[in-house]
Amino acid sequence: MLHFYQEILGCILERELTELGLLQLRAGSSLIDIVPVDSELGRLGGGPPRQDGRNLEHFCLTLENLDEQQLLEFLRHHDIPASEMAVRYGAGGFSNSVYINDPEGNVVELKLQP
Repeated sequence: MLHFYQEILGCILERELTELGLLQLRAGSSLIDIVPVDSELGRLGGGPPRQDGRNLEHFCLTLENLDEQQLLEFLRHHDIPASEMAVRYGAGGFSNSVYINDPEGNVVELKLQP
């Protein structure tokens, strides 16, 4: 998981609380908390993502200084399957985005800055 979020998505490991099983990754001005389901914190919540259910529908990262072609080429280069590029609405309004899955099956929307 760390490889995907750090090396592929460019997040920075900001804090690691191993006794709780918490990794906090910086993504711009946001934090992504990674909590394994078998950790102390993880056991307080639900189970891992499955085909019939997840704890999270998806989350979105807005990407700056990339165009559609650059994003799709980057994902192909790293062998990351992606949904079709489409205009979708979110916190920043309408813009092009794709959906990908992290190594554990969590859905990540990558949205180009409008």
